[in-house]
Amino acid sequence: MASNNNGKELLLGNDAITRGVIEAGVAFASTYPGTPSSEIGNNLERIGEKYGIFFEFSANEKVAMEAASAAAMSGVRSFVFMKHVGMNVAADPMMTLAYGGVRGGMVILTADDPTAHSSQNEQDNRMYAKLSLLPMLEPSTPAEAKEMVKAGFDISEQLTLPVILRTTTRVNHARGIVDIGDVRDTKKKSTFVRDIKRFVNIPANARTNRIRLLDLNKKAAELSGSSELNFIEGSGKVGVITSGVPYTYVKEMLKGVSIFKLGFTNPLPEKRIAEFMKDKEKVIVVEELEPFLEDQVLRIAKENDISAKIYGKRSGHLPMAFEYSPDTMRLLSIITNAEGTKVPLSKPDIVLPARPPTLCAGCPHRGIFHAIRKAVGKRPVIYSSDIGCYSLGAQPPFMMADMILCMGGGIGAAGGFCEATDQKVVAISGDSTFFHGGITPLVSALFNGHKFTAVILDNRTTAMTGHQPHPGTGRDHGKRTTEAIDIAAVVKGIGVKFVETVDPYDIEASVSAMTRAIEYDGLSVVIAKQACPLELKRKKLLDPKVCEIDQDACRRCSICISSIACPALMKKDGIVSIDRTQCIGCMMCACVCPAGCIRVIQ
Repeated sequence: MASNNNGKELLLGNDAITRGVIEAGVAFASTYPGTPSSEIGNNLERIGEKYGIFFEFSANEKVAMEAASAAAMSGVRSFVFMKHVGMNVAADPMMTLAYGGVRGGMVILTADDPTAHSSQNEQDNRMYAKLSLLPMLEPSTPAEAKEMVKAGFDISEQLTLPVILRTTTRVNHARGIVDIGDVRDTKKKSTFVRDIKRFVNIPANARTNRIRLLDLNKKAAELSGSSELNFIEGSGKVGVITSGVPYTYVKEMLKGVSIFKLGFTNPLPEKRIAEFMKDKEKVIVVEELEPFLEDQVLRIAKENDISAKIYGKRSGHLPMAFEYSPDTMRLLSIITNAEGTKVPLSKPDIVLPARPPTLCAGCPHRGIFHAIRKAVGKRPVIYSSDIGCYSLGAQPPFMMADMILCMGGGIGAAGGFCEATDQKVVAISGDSTFFHGGITPLVSALFNGHKFTAVILDNRTTAMTGHQPHPGTGRDHGKRTTEAIDIAAVVKGIGVKFVETVDPYDIEASVSAMTRAIEYDGLSVVIAKQACPLELKRKKLLDPKVCEIDQDACRRCSICISSIACPALMKKDGIVSIDRTQCIGCMMCACVCPAGCIRVIQ
């Protein structure tokens, strides 16, 4: 992470964004962690207080948006950030926030994930900028990302509107040379001044504020039209209109073309785009995912009687799905030389071996998955799963996910499954996910009399996104320390009658609890509570045992592998052995071994 001194540093995109937040003089920041944005929160948790930034890991993105909005309405600069699917959760308050706007600058970062590297979809959140009529900026590099954070706050205060900063995985997780600047001195506390007509959006006020928003959108278009974030380089009869990471590929791979690089992408600088296209024979629109730019460029060309042939996704020359790469530029180079030629993306000559994701050695989720399978037996069961490390339970040998939608969706969908079918339903959720979006559907299930089993996998951290704290862990943040909220107490508090907590390393006890839960005539909840080994390692609290298999006693049945599937178990020539470099001595494999041949040796 960058120092406070001026100069240049090689930074990860998320580190550069953090530096931009610091230099912009932000006073309040909030998030719910999600890749590819997670490192920003980790940074602010560690150093935010040093720069006078109050930072919180909110229970979900909606709460994060609401808290940051209140800070900005009060007149201090606020920053809220999330992965792309988190914007779906935050959109409810954001849409109305646009009507009243802000007093202090506010930047909303959405980290999109083309190709769905770590996500359940690859939605294009540029659509939210059009839907909300909010200004949007799109960086192409870590250096641009840092500068656009600062520009976003200036634009926000000029328009009294939040500004969306849309990044993608290749910006967040790339590294680049970044100029380190001075930290702006801004107020860290303010006084909220009541303005009911502006901030209380009951229908009468909302109608007035809708007109206000439309007028501000026109001013935003004027800013975009003159913004230095939109610029032209190169010359030629072939023009390329591009934004985000694809700009870097165009600049590197295409020669002899004129490039209109868009950084302020909503509203678009329409007059400049029309002027750019007037003398062009061909115009190629290069963008990932949806034809967000292309559809507007086609409209602008039509309205201005521009005859240039426009290529892109609508013409069938560029793919709609997944992120682009330098290899994609082969398609564009052909367009620039031979009109209409279409070729498939080339495949690399070297195919690297696949490395499928898997639960870590000693992951307690393995134990509860085995216990669930054992308790279920041959019953027809629907596994309504959720977003987290435990999503990997969809893989063999567990096969414990029949549906995954969104955070909290596992418990929410379980009610529908149990009423629409005669099958047993087991909903699987994590601890952080439970606080994010699982409490409300559990309340709804109880209220509506749904009968299913919810299993909450409490591994004492938000593991999938980098071991951030959540309400169930408590938080030690400088001068402010909060106690952990007990999941079992919450579940009992809302009225669930069957609540049991088990240690998933204790297979026998877990099977017993799961059997009782599945056979219970009503809503039952089992909490599998055991800390994530990686988190224990990080905190230097893990004291791994050394285990081995007595090969003379081993029956060669491989039940340990088929039941637990721990990566520390290796099988070669029919013989199972333990990789001591991975094994932590959790003994889940020993619990399922029928021969009792796995034991701790030290």
